[in-house]
Amino acid sequence: MTRNLCGVVAILSLLALPLWASSSIVDTKHNLSVTGPGPVKSNADEICIFCHTPHHASPEFPYLWNRSLSRADYIPYSSSTLHAAVGQPTGASKLCLSCHDGTIALGAVLTRPEFVFDDDVRFMPEGFRSRLGTDLSDDHPISFVYDNDLAMRNSQLRHPDSLPPEVHLDGRGELQCTACHDPHDNRFGKFMVMSNEYSALCSACHNRTGWDDSSHALSTATWNNQGANPWPHADYATVAQNGCANCHVSHAAGSSERLLLYAAEEDNCLACHSGHVATSNINSELLKEFRHGVQDYFGIHDPVEDFSTDLVTQHVECTDCHNPHQANSAQPPTQIGQPRAAAGPTRGVSGISLSGQQLESADYEYEICFKCHADTNFLGTQPLQRQVDQQNLRFAFDPANPSFHPLASFRSRAGRPAPPSLLPPYDTQDQWLIGCGDCHGNSNPNGPRGPHGSDNPYLLVKAYETEDSFPLEPMTSEMTAYALCYQCHDRTNVLNNNSFGAHSLHISTHQVTCAVCHDPHGVSYRDGGTELNNSHLINFATGQYPGAVADDIIVRPDAQGRLYYEKLGTFSGQCFLNCHNVEHSPKTY
Repeated sequence: MTRNLCGVVAILSLLALPLWASSSIVDTKHNLSVTGPGPVKSNADEICIFCHTPHHASPEFPYLWNRSLSRADYIPYSSSTLHAAVGQPTGASKLCLSCHDGTIALGAVLTRPEFVFDDDVRFMPEGFRSRLGTDLSDDHPISFVYDNDLAMRNSQLRHPDSLPPEVHLDGRGELQCTACHDPHDNRFGKFMVMSNEYSALCSACHNRTGWDDSSHALSTATWNNQGANPWPHADYATVAQNGCANCHVSHAAGSSERLLLYAAEEDNCLACHSGHVATSNINSELLKEFRHGVQDYFGIHDPVEDFSTDLVTQHVECTDCHNPHQANSAQPPTQIGQPRAAAGPTRGVSGISLSGQQLESADYEYEICFKCHADTNFLGTQPLQRQVDQQNLRFAFDPANPSFHPLASFRSRAGRPAPPSLLPPYDTQDQWLIGCGDCHGNSNPNGPRGPHGSDNPYLLVKAYETEDSFPLEPMTSEMTAYALCYQCHDRTNVLNNNSFGAHSLHISTHQVTCAVCHDPHGVSYRDGGTELNNSHLINFATGQYPGAVADDIIVRPDAQGRLYYEKLGTFSGQCFLNCHNVEHSPKTY
């Protein structure tokens, strides 16, 4: 017994772990002796023997090591956002893995016959989260050099000289298991070197931009005990206390890259955003007929993908529009003459500028939408075939176009009268811009904001009828059918023909939809739009409308083969075409 005590004292001295500075290993799962409190214990009456010996230790490693080391080939962690060079485990990590990879018997020490464990346990049992196996791709990376050069390459890491004293790198400057875990001290749980409440341990190394002001770092929301536990491996009650652990886990992650709790990207968000932690139930919105279908894609999204090209594989995930490390509830005010700013929930999200450049962090709402609805052309084809066929919405909203809705910029009226149908404030202020969210978003005004799901086609906040009803049965009243347009345009003014002498005839009498003549985004000069033919968002729908019977075309060329609008001046023009078998050759107003 004296010999064993001397060995223990020598080992503790070597490891510089004074007894008064740490809790006792006797009371932890690492006490594998007969007195151990954990679920795995042996017939041994010694504690330190399972790792250390004062004599005849392994010559390969320090720490008076009393175990053989695994000769397995490990699969290290890797991801597209990893800047470190991670290879096979080295140093203290190999010592930890001599038990935790499950390839070497727990009782296989160098200086004793193999110890007997209860229930014939030899190796760390299957099903233990601490049994990491030899596939470390779903575990936090280890055995890499953490130096100033790495911190320079990855600006989201703190410089090693600023790490707290509890977090140690090894003698070669490598990050090992022992940077986060102290195998002799379990006072903080999971043998962590310090508490991870409010992500204190994670933040010791990781310096995520905007994290300190984010909702995930500050929210006091708790689980309402409905549905599945959103934090099956977390230790705390509130979102802020769990911090990184709301979405990430260091070992046995559901998604290898970025160590997410769940394999399906959206499940990591919906675990809380289904009304059980966060107030808003986003999951119910994603079940609507018209939605951003995050459930339809798996394993495609990559944080470093380049949306400025058409090489990105079509997909949509929550993190295409939300940055969980920066998102908050702030709603920036609308500024006259400025595009709609990216709101707090979309803070820190990448985007595409009006000129087509990829942005690390979008300033404006439309820049986020342009990622999928511009050069990547995730739309595929337009809902209605038109004279000027344009798929790239970055081109459609170009302020050099003959006409466009003022999303990214405005066109000065320069003394010209405002369109008489505009409602305040658009009627008096020609610099007032709209945002994508004014038209696209939740059809339930009392539900969660944003284009998660809608009861209206095209993810519209209100109805916008595109099915041409003539000569079909009368559609719902035009007031309801064009509720989207009437958000900004005065219905009475439109039907009084103040800007176009046949608005009432087309809309009320013949029930011709707004979409037959007007392209709601804009008409691109790059695709053939001209000031003469495409002012006032005129871009005729020339194909079948959705739901039409065979050969039922909305607008055709007239008998002379002409199909175009011609601007004649303010509030005047003429059309050459055939609409519903009525010749316009021309129809002038």
